[in-house]
Amino acid sequence: MTTPNASVRKAVIPAAGLGTRFLPATKAMPKEMLPVVDKPAIQYVVEEAVNVGLNDILMITGRNKRALEDHFDRVPTLEATLEAKGDTAKLESIQAASNLGDIHYVRQGDPKGLGHAVLRSKQHVGYEPFAVLLGDDLIDARDELLSTMIEVQAKTGGSVVALIEVDPAQISAYGCADVDATDSDGYVRINHLVEKPDVEDAPSNLAVIGRYVLHPAVFEVLERTEPGRGGEIQLTDALQELAAGTGEGYGVYGVVFRGRRYDTGDKLSYLKACVQLACDSDDLGPGLREWLPAYAASLTPGLTDTVSQ
Repeated sequence: MTTPNASVRKAVIPAAGLGTRFLPATKAMPKEMLPVVDKPAIQYVVEEAVNVGLNDILMITGRNKRALEDHFDRVPTLEATLEAKGDTAKLESIQAASNLGDIHYVRQGDPKGLGHAVLRSKQHVGYEPFAVLLGDDLIDARDELLSTMIEVQAKTGGSVVALIEVDPAQISAYGCADVDATDSDGYVRINHLVEKPDVEDAPSNLAVIGRYVLHPAVFEVLERTEPGRGGEIQLTDALQELAAGTGEGYGVYGVVFRGRRYDTGDKLSYLKACVQLACDSDDLGPGLREWLPAYAASLTPGLTDTVSQ
């Protein structure tokens, strides 16, 4: 077996989920295409990969996901119409999506979990490290995460996961990492991963979020990983084995992210993400920031503020 290339060139984006938390909106539309302000959620994820030089992108899709391919494809008739109208801004916005990178697609087939989705990328990735980006977590483009994780992977030769600090009372909603400090301030070594532990049993308040930079050794481990929680092949189980073992590609490390993250994993967090990003935008932000306090005050009993119309 040859030594994998040090540089990460490819990104894998699992997008085969059914989106049942967003029914009925996702009955006929992929959840990844739900708009976050003025772009579908999946575009933010692709842009994040491209912004750190990962122009070779593989999406793991399933049935009823054709809209993903259509979104990143060209629409010559629409482009011609916008050009004829002189609507340069809209023309550039739709062309930006189709010019992001070299995007490939493969179907997962059976919905056997995140680990199985990652395994479906083996032929495309080959024997080199690669990034995995989950669409439920949007990382603000002004904050570094993926580039730091790529640097840590190159330095350690193992796999890297992204961590955030959460309120200890909320850790049972996440995968939790048991970690040790390293000689570097930039990352920690992961000893063990616990999926959604009880609060009293959690080894830390460090929660795993949807960014990974993986050594290709993960494929061999996934191929022998038995179905776990929910009858699915769990990526966490494979990472457990990599964290506990020794040899080429073994060892799992964590980068603690303290920047801006927008969660789109359920209806409430999705709405919060839309409001946060809209407030921060140049065109919508001023008006929305002015309107929100008045609206919030109108919902508080005893206050006389009225909503701006």
